Amino acid sequence: MTDEIRAFLLAALTEMKYDVSDVDDDTVFGPAGLDVDSLGLAELAVRVEDRFAVAFDDDEAEELAMMTVGEFSRAVAARIAPASAH
Repeated sequence: MTDEIRAFLLAALTEMKYDVSDVDDDTVFGPAGLDVDSLGLAELAVRVEDRFAVAFDDDEAEELAMMTVGEFSRAVAARIAPASAH
């Protein structure tokens, strides 16, 4: 599942005009990596919510900027697992 989430993230970031050519699981979304701004993170979160039927709180946006692509993929996968168990 994390591979599917990672592929979706990279495709979404590409559509949003971010360069993902050097991105791996250790790349952060914030200034030290992809440099996705707060508006971009909000758009990415909405795309992930729509695609994977998960939800993020507004106060989680800052945490997203500090996460790596791998951490975010695993966090989304963890949210999907309990939801699909019902």
